[in-house]
Amino acid sequence: MKGAPITVTKNNIEDGKAIAVIVNSGNANTCAPGGIEMAQWTCQLAADAIGAQAKDIIVCSTGVIGEPLDKEPFKAGIGPVTEALSYDGGHAAAEAIMTTDTVPKECAVEFELGGKICRLGAIAKGSGMINPNMATMLSFITTDAAISPEMLQKALSEDIKDTYNQISVDGDTSTNDTVAVMANGLAGNDEITEDGEDFFIFRQALNAVTTVLAKKLAADGEGASKLIECIVSGTADKETARKISKSVISSDLLKAAMFGEDANWGRVLCAIGYTDAEFDADDIQVVMSSEKGSVKVCEHSALSPYSEDEAAVVLSAKEIQIAVHMNQGDGSAAAWGCDLTYDYVQINGDYRS
Repeated sequence: MKGAPITVTKNNIEDGKAIAVIVNSGNANTCAPGGIEMAQWTCQLAADAIGAQAKDIIVCSTGVIGEPLDKEPFKAGIGPVTEALSYDGGHAAAEAIMTTDTVPKECAVEFELGGKICRLGAIAKGSGMINPNMATMLSFITTDAAISPEMLQKALSEDIKDTYNQISVDGDTSTNDTVAVMANGLAGNDEITEDGEDFFIFRQALNAVTTVLAKKLAADGEGASKLIECIVSGTADKETARKISKSVISSDLLKAAMFGEDANWGRVLCAIGYTDAEFDADDIQVVMSSEKGSVKVCEHSALSPYSEDEAAVVLSAKEIQIAVHMNQGDGSAAAWGCDLTYDYVQINGDYRS
């Protein structure tokens, strides 16, 4: 089940090219009357405003599902928005796409390719309905590096396996998830068209930005008071580590325990146990850490004696790390989530009103 903007955008970018993004917040244009036509009309409106073609526009919407999307705000707003376009407009855009987010999310880096200084930056939004599978999650990434559409797609497809697809706020995958990356080549480097050192450097820059934003998305989960990072090591392969870490930070029981500052490590092992992967569960170590200290709570898949009072202090911090060692290989991965609070229920109990 996907929003109309997803369908229209996928058609528009079949040739690997786009020139602009138009996005609205508040209404997802999903399961709504005339949704496809509305998304197509929005592309044409944006194209006309900037002198482009509708097929070169990425269109995104985020917000309530099932409500008709009104044309009037677009008609009234496209002029002022177009006039306000600038190289310094990233922060305003990051604020504009927020829904239940409490803070804008943005990050940028500089890097060098063939003696040319390149830049890559991104904005993102998402606070609830976050469990990406590429929630309501949007991220727009731009770079002035020269890179072919094929290599750009390859870089993004590989990167999100370890970044955006490794976060979860509530386990709900959205109808409108979109991550778009656009490159204009203005940095003047030799175009990246194949694997090599330049592509490796580009991927490092992309990963630096998306990792920061993935953490920001998880930390700003609806009602959240803590960021939870699970780092899994010692698996037979990387994919198993990805699945285990994602399973741990997605556990509602664990998220509730972290909110209560309760080192209930049994919930970690439970989440490991129902992970859809093959592994031995007999020699697992679990350590919970924060800026306030560290406590080993599990050794050899059994209790490692610890002080509950000390553990409560460790878990009182705003950022908590759960380190899981499986003792079965060299695979490792991380995932990010947040605690489950009373406020999450309150926000989503009256989301539409």
